[in-house]
Amino acid sequence: MIMLFGKYFLLMRDVIQRPQKWRFFWKQLFTEFYSLGVESLGIVAIISVFMGAVLALQTAFNIDTPLVPMTMVGFTTRQGIVLEFSPTIISLILAGKVGSRIASEIGTMKVTEQIDALEIMGINSANFLILPKISAAIIINPFLIIISMFLGIFGGWLACVTTNLVTSHDYIIGIRSWFDPYSITYALTKTVVFAYIIASVSAFYGYITKGGALDVGSASTKAVVQSSILIIIFNLILTQLLLT
Repeated sequence: MIMLFGKYFLLMRDVIQRPQKWRFFWKQLFTEFYSLGVESLGIVAIISVFMGAVLALQTAFNIDTPLVPMTMVGFTTRQGIVLEFSPTIISLILAGKVGSRIASEIGTMKVTEQIDALEIMGINSANFLILPKISAAIIINPFLIIISMFLGIFGGWLACVTTNLVTSHDYIIGIRSWFDPYSITYALTKTVVFAYIIASVSAFYGYITKGGALDVGSASTKAVVQSSILIIIFNLILTQLLLT
């Protein structure tokens, strides 16, 4: 385990350097924006809408006393979506989709000796291949999470209105009540950290792959599992640091 951490930090030392060719870096960065961000928008949207709907319905069903106003459904849905569900759950989903893609892409390049070819040409392969992915993930993931927040809250409203459990007026009042802008700062801070974890850990496991196609699949699985575990651990750490 210590050796694995050492390899990771040594790789990151090579990754976080000034790009040798800025033109190629910017071109690859915008390519990664599309592959890591735009192509993930569909699954993020679907999960967010249904996640918000389920959270709102569960809250409404559990309010069984007239002493608690129905506006609490909107408030609870907003808080749950903004503080935890969008930044953490969506990041776990992206760890599976984006992380496996990064690990398998770099792992395939490793076993087919494309990375060796880059090194022979005098190119810092770690910086050339991994830095655009990490940069793109850090920039695009917060936008995905913001979209997820809006869609999650909308999904909760849609579920409440279509089931007649909560009126639209009460739900909207709840959303607007006791809003603290720091909640958004907290959520996006977590998102940036999670984005770095997903991209860097997945790239690391792809970069150290040896063998053939089966090893690429194994590296992809390890990348998803380790990224998910680290997201959960850092979720606790960041919550402790930022909310207490």
